[in-house]
Amino acid sequence: MLDTSPLTAVVERFADRLRAAPQSRLQRGAAAEALEAARELSVRAQRLEDPDAAAAPRLMPEAGIFVVGDQLAVAGQDLAQALRAAAACPGAGPDGAKAPSEELDEAVRLVERAEVRAMR
Repeated sequence: MLDTSPLTAVVERFADRLRAAPQSRLQRGAAAEALEAARELSVRAQRLEDPDAAAAPRLMPEAGIFVVGDQLAVAGQDLAQALRAAAACPGAGPDGAKAPSEELDEAVRLVERAEVRAMR
């Protein structure tokens, strides 16, 4: 089984920081940065869950600056679950797809970079 704890740890840390951030920081761009990261994690999860989907992935809605930490946490958990499922069924994805471990590493880096940009 693929260990997705690096992803869940970095997502939870960022989400907790967002939940504790003052409104002014969220309004200065932290919330927008986090929402962008949450949307990307969500899209990645959807593609892993249904790689042959004809429809475009559903976009996570903007629900406000005070819930973006929760949106990030949910998207991160969804992606972690999709990665574990993909790792459990090798060869189920499209040809040329990245290995779940590579996807995991990319997602961790994506969240780390978003956190740095959001919290500077």
